[in-house]
Amino acid sequence: MSSCCGPDRDATAGPTGRGSGEPGASSSAGHELLQLLAGGAPSELKLVGLPGGTFRMGSEAPESYPGDGEGPVRTVSVAPFALAATTVTVAEFAAFVLSTGYRTEAEAHGDSLVFAGRLAPELRAVSPAVEATPWWIQVDGACWHRPEGPGSTAAGRSDHPVTHVSWTDAEAYAKWVGGRLPTETEWEYAARGGLDQQPYPWGSDFAPGGKRRMNTFTGEFPDAPTEPVGTMPAGSFPSNDYGLHNMTGNVWEWTASLFDPESTEKTLRGGSYMCHASYCRRYRTSARIGATTETSLGHTGFRIALSSATA
Repeated sequence: MSSCCGPDRDATAGPTGRGSGEPGASSSAGHELLQLLAGGAPSELKLVGLPGGTFRMGSEAPESYPGDGEGPVRTVSVAPFALAATTVTVAEFAAFVLSTGYRTEAEAHGDSLVFAGRLAPELRAVSPAVEATPWWIQVDGACWHRPEGPGSTAAGRSDHPVTHVSWTDAEAYAKWVGGRLPTETEWEYAARGGLDQQPYPWGSDFAPGGKRRMNTFTGEFPDAPTEPVGTMPAGSFPSNDYGLHNMTGNVWEWTASLFDPESTEKTLRGGSYMCHASYCRRYRTSARIGATTETSLGHTGFRIALSSATA
């Protein structure tokens, strides 16, 4: 993964043994929290049917990152499929864990990476920063239901995107609901909402009429935000013309596709609440990064797709 967007977890490193690596349902208190979080989960999977077709994928615009493989622009075709209108929420993931007892990779490893601006001062003082990107802090016990580590809780954020989930975790959830992760091509087709070569799901203007249309970092990155930094509800902001919310901003989204044929990294799309023009312009429909399948971060989630035969 691009270092500014988040470091990879070392695939060769075993569990640290630090923090609470236990699954959320391992104690009565944990079980009660899971029940609370899962209470807002819908009873059925709801997706938006997309007709498929041909579109121009990628970008060669000045704001693109050639080194990320955004270009060249090429014409590609997509078969009909369905995609969730929002990313998987905390409530939906809680229902999965409550049903299966699933333990995420962050829980197994005992830690995950959290944006420094989200941490309590006392926890930030004792948690190591990533040398190349010191706004990323390795926090013992951080996981999907403790997004900022010990003392934090996902309670009150049931409708926010689930975070601190690896590609492997996302795959496990997708199989449980009978779906899959979208391919990178499907994701970009959906994000563009039928528009041709526009940087945002609604067009070319970052903030039409002065109104924000996605959740990104405001102010001076990383230490002087002008608004709260973190996830927002998965259904925030108007949808694109396909009825899909937050295809850019809020959280990066795992896809099923390899980032590069020469590597084993998977592609993420969409940018996150940490993106800022001063260091990361990846809150665009063509932007992409790659990460190892074990990587978990506080700004990464996913959404579910279905092939047309099962949509």
